[in-house]
Amino acid sequence: MPRLTKSPVSKASESLTGQLLIAMPGMEDPRFQRTVIYVCAHSEDGAMGLVVNRLFGSITFEDLLEQLDMNIPQPSNNLPVHYGGPVESGRGFVLHSTDYVRDGTLLVDDEVALTATIDILRAISEDRGPRRTLLLLGYAGWGPGQLDAEFQANGWLNVPCDEKLLFDTELDAKWERAIGKLGVSVSMLSGEAGHA
Repeated sequence: MPRLTKSPVSKASESLTGQLLIAMPGMEDPRFQRTVIYVCAHSEDGAMGLVVNRLFGSITFEDLLEQLDMNIPQPSNNLPVHYGGPVESGRGFVLHSTDYVRDGTLLVDDEVALTATIDILRAISEDRGPRRTLLLLGYAGWGPGQLDAEFQANGWLNVPCDEKLLFDTELDAKWERAIGKLGVSVSMLSGEAGHA
């Protein structure tokens, strides 16, 4: 996993940390078509984000706890498990509200944090976890300058994140709702890069 630090980005690009990336309608990579990605870190060293509008197949929170040999008889909350991205799909992350902060938690901004420890899974299963959560397997990662190049190629849009959209359980509507935050409809967007 890339380093999750908030190091400065070059003056040529603005950090997208804490923003939502929206795949353009012409996105050719099937792993990212119609995705909304929350950017957890973006610097001159690269970027790391989590897809927040897809489920990870049929695995459940209870299945995940069982695979991790966590002896919890019956978790009180059976969260859906989301597809966070194609990198390290066996690695788990919890994107959550900042009312839960422990050792190992990365505060992305004032409202959203990221924790990748087993302790948060136990806390969630025992109703001691954060108020809002997304449980994800895998992540999306970009090397130095790669995400900036994808923006130049008209692959992504970005909008400020809001907690309601981020943690909304209506996954099928997230992509269009994120685009709607720009004040445009999907039909107005083109997958072709403009050239002057």
